[in-house]
Amino acid sequence: MKIALIGYGKMGHEIEKIAISRGHTIVSIIDVNNVADFDSAEFKSADVAIEFSTPDSAINNYRKCFMAGVPVVAGTTGWLEHMDEVKKACENGNSTFFYASNYSLGVNIFFTLNKYLAKIMNNYPDYDIKIEETHHIHKLDAPSGTAITLAEGILENIERKGQWTLETKDNDSDLPIHAIREGEIPGIHEITYESEVDIISIKHDSKSRKGLALGAVIAAEFTKGKKGFLGMKDMLNF
Repeated sequence: MKIALIGYGKMGHEIEKIAISRGHTIVSIIDVNNVADFDSAEFKSADVAIEFSTPDSAINNYRKCFMAGVPVVAGTTGWLEHMDEVKKACENGNSTFFYASNYSLGVNIFFTLNKYLAKIMNNYPDYDIKIEETHHIHKLDAPSGTAITLAEGILENIERKGQWTLETKDNDSDLPIHAIREGEIPGIHEITYESEVDIISIKHDSKSRKGLALGAVIAAEFTKGKKGFLGMKDMLNF
């Protein structure tokens, strides 16, 4: 498979290693210094583009991929206010887009566990709920896309919670997310249910970026030859 990489930081380098080890070819690498290469024959020859850039540049990168007819596996978070535009492009323009807030298999198992626990805890209103996420100092968005997905899974299943909030809790219906940025931590997410008598918590702790990179390459393999808006539910059948 021919892969284009958009964003060539630590994640881009890790994805490159894993893709090559799985027998794929990197036909184009686009970073901040060569954005004109979206129009190159090499980029347009890609079966899939894997994008890990920055929140500010992500949506323009996706638009350029759609114009070039190259399917996208999107790994950047912090741009979700443009999601409707992306979905419309997939519906109206025959474009292909794979989105996950986190590409780690373990995290996606954690998403499922989170929803299951929330369904149980909906019946126990004495427990209040909070989310804490910790990432490296280079991560530009807060809360993380993974934390937002976890919050959405709780809100779908806990009737007493109405919205997630960042760092604040103005009323009992708020679900607070505490975002910490320190060191080179790949990612830690913890959900806590606390009552007067005890605490129940579930936690996922990433050891490195390799799980994310592998998941993104597997998603690219899944996306090749498909059309429309795709996600982890389509690939993993969770």
